[in-house]
Amino acid sequence: MVLCFSEESITISDLIEYLFCPRFTYFIHCLRIPQREERLIKVQKGRALHKSKEKTNLGYPRKRYGVTDKLTGIYLCSKNHRIRGIMDEVLFLDDGSVAPLDYKFAKYCNHVFKTHKYQSALYGLMITEHFNRPVNRGYLCYSRSGNKIVEIPFNEKLFQQAKDIITNIFFIIQREEFPETTGNKKRCIDCCYRRICPH
Repeated sequence: MVLCFSEESITISDLIEYLFCPRFTYFIHCLRIPQREERLIKVQKGRALHKSKEKTNLGYPRKRYGVTDKLTGIYLCSKNHRIRGIMDEVLFLDDGSVAPLDYKFAKYCNHVFKTHKYQSALYGLMITEHFNRPVNRGYLCYSRSGNKIVEIPFNEKLFQQAKDIITNIFFIIQREEFPETTGNKKRCIDCCYRRICPH
């Protein structure tokens, strides 16, 4: 199922790359240097997981989460927020709300990374725009922790933080200004741009 408006927009992957390091945005969108992520084993396994989930039944009990219906592999593009992406599942709940569910090829380490929170929040914004239904939470399914389901409560602060990131990404793209590097230097070790980045 595809629900999309044709206009300038960024992907959810762009947000993840920006959060890893803002210079990814510059190298990819301003210098047009691809990161060749297909070579990364984890990315390949993650893509295989998403494909397999599209063909199999859900591994979570519907009644526990109040799921009455779902859409899988839905592609949305937000006109208001200029973002687009494919959602693993859009869940329709018995309280009248809707929630995104995203599969992660990762272990749950007793906390949810900010990247996952912002990604889920942006999915929530897109769902609200297209279905005109309340979106109060999102769900993450961690495949390497026995398909553990974790709920992410949504609030205005989280939504605003996610929207601020979109603004920052477009600021880099439109002004073509070389941003500061990530504050986590450990990320530079395996970065695909380490040979051309003055870190």
